[in-house]
Amino acid sequence: MTRASPASLLTRSWRAEPQAPPDLDTPIKARVLIVDDDERNAFAAVQALEELGHELVTAKSGEEALRMLLTEEFAVILLDLHMPGMDGYETAALIRTRKRTARTPIVFLTAIFRDEAHVFQAYSAGAVDVVFKPVDPFILKSKVTVLVDLYMKTEEVKRQAAYQQWLLDEHARLQAEKAQTERALRRTEARQEAILQSLPIVFTSRSIDPPFAPQFVSESVKDITGFPASRFVDEPEFGSSRIHPEDLDRVIEAVSGAARTGRYACEFRWLCADGQYRVLSDQGVVAPGEGGEPREIFGVMLDATDRHSLEEQLAQARKMEAVGQLTGGVAHDFNNLLTVVLGNIDMLGRKKDEDEARRMRRIDAIRQAAERGRDLTRQLLAFSRRQHLSPVTVDANALIRDFAPLMRQAVGEAVTIDLQLSDEQLCAHVDPTQLETALLNLAVNARDAMPDGGTVTIHTTREGERIAIEVRDTGVGMSPEVRDRVFEPFFTTKEVGKGSGLGLSQVYGFVRQSEGEVHVESAPGKGTSFQLILPASTAPLEPMAADVRPKVIRGGDERILLVEDDPTVLALTLDMLTGLGYQVHTATNAAEALEFLHTGEEIDLLFTDVVMPGGVSGVSLARTARELRPGLKVLLTSGFVGEGAVIENAEFPLLDKPYETALLAAKLRRLLDGEEPPKRKGRPKAERAAAAE
Repeated sequence: MTRASPASLLTRSWRAEPQAPPDLDTPIKARVLIVDDDERNAFAAVQALEELGHELVTAKSGEEALRMLLTEEFAVILLDLHMPGMDGYETAALIRTRKRTARTPIVFLTAIFRDEAHVFQAYSAGAVDVVFKPVDPFILKSKVTVLVDLYMKTEEVKRQAAYQQWLLDEHARLQAEKAQTERALRRTEARQEAILQSLPIVFTSRSIDPPFAPQFVSESVKDITGFPASRFVDEPEFGSSRIHPEDLDRVIEAVSGAARTGRYACEFRWLCADGQYRVLSDQGVVAPGEGGEPREIFGVMLDATDRHSLEEQLAQARKMEAVGQLTGGVAHDFNNLLTVVLGNIDMLGRKKDEDEARRMRRIDAIRQAAERGRDLTRQLLAFSRRQHLSPVTVDANALIRDFAPLMRQAVGEAVTIDLQLSDEQLCAHVDPTQLETALLNLAVNARDAMPDGGTVTIHTTREGERIAIEVRDTGVGMSPEVRDRVFEPFFTTKEVGKGSGLGLSQVYGFVRQSEGEVHVESAPGKGTSFQLILPASTAPLEPMAADVRPKVIRGGDERILLVEDDPTVLALTLDMLTGLGYQVHTATNAAEALEFLHTGEEIDLLFTDVVMPGGVSGVSLARTARELRPGLKVLLTSGFVGEGAVIENAEFPLLDKPYETALLAAKLRRLLDGEEPPKRKGRPKAERAAAAE
């Protein structure tokens, strides 16, 4: 068996719980044992000693006295020499043989043994004194008092010695604990330092006051930046001096805000020792002082360069996936449309002698395919938030109430549309046509999610400075995977040929372009809820233009300057305008148009494309033309405006491409006749319903 070393035993002994110190405040009390077989003698002794205030205990025999001494301690023993059975001599001898009572003072009491021989025998038996009976109370008190005082002084010395020993033991224990704690602290510090150096994280402490000077920076900063921690602590401006200039203000603002918010978080580019910028992620919290006031900022910083790179690669991969899905969907739909167009054109060219009815059916098929292509393009522009909107201030409740019959017609009899509209007027500045189309798309999607019928609830409410339009169904709901992709263009869970996958993309793009938000909540078996959040408007309500096709095509003989860079579109539009009776001059870019304007030849209206080569847009051309010829009528046209602000801020009316002769003729006449151009363009409602399908 292995024996523990004294040092280890000592260390272990100090690990015990600390002991309470000896009691120095409680007065020491003495007990006196009176042993006498004669109760009268014992009573006399008690009467004599009672006034001393000590505890007096009597025993009737030596045997009884010995039993008491086994468990109790006495300052003095008054022992009668002559007792039946065990006499005083024998009793004293046994008392002296026990270690505990060997030094207890014994005073013999005797009335018989007065000679010197017995007195000598008494002292030999261990007595410290002999008192003869009858006992003189004064003598007995004096002798007992001396012995008790000696006992009490001895006990006090013992108590003081015990206290001193306790102090020594406590000191030794505390020293051992301190040494042990210091060793544990050093081990912990070494372990923490090793952990700090092994982690790719920098721990920092900085001042709460500008310039937020670092007070501590862990050595792991060298692995990230190439500079030792001392550079950051010894040079307070060193860290901020190497932040990328474009990121510096943002970092200062974030750290400064920690005093208000209690925390900060930011990412920035930092110029490392190798001359390369790395992206660092820095965040921290404010540590309060003893009084609760902010004291310093504790933070962590890590290298986020690789994560940023991976995020960029992932974003690029997702972008390419989305582009692939988008181009694939566009190619699929447009190839179908072009098949109809080219096939019918081919048949028209080859079968010149077919009857008029069949020829008109082929022309109608071409027209329908072209209109579907136009609708597809508009939906794509809506998703990309590049469509041209014509917003007016409308009452959303009134618009929904007026549009409800068409939605009921679109969803069929198996679906109930329940309107829960707010009692207050909810005004928003939006394009009414696009809002109706969005509602129709949501209603049709809800219908498809309820194959056995159900209820579509449209609920409106005001939320502060915004209005909310909720479209909720009782359908099959969506899984989280489908819900996360629901706004992606050409993403659909419907069967092939049952939907283009652009309906919800249009909803998303329109709402976002209108400075709103779209929220969707759905779960399998629990239906779906779409919430459109739009900015509220306090402007007066504006009338919505009639949504009808012009029935009569009216032309004129005014002079028009047509500016179009696409030769085929230029030729077609020229045919349209001359067919309407107008006198037309053409230009293929802004430079040619300005050259014509400088000739001084009269024109009544400038009809120009917005996006043209040469760096001068149609809007700039129109403004220059107005400066040259104040009062000149202007009509813009565009198939796609790359920068929405270019046309949204323009003061000229716009005709979207593709356009038909009837729409072009009506627009020209309203401008040339001096009528106020409508604030809203829109397709017929029946046409929008077909597009939503």
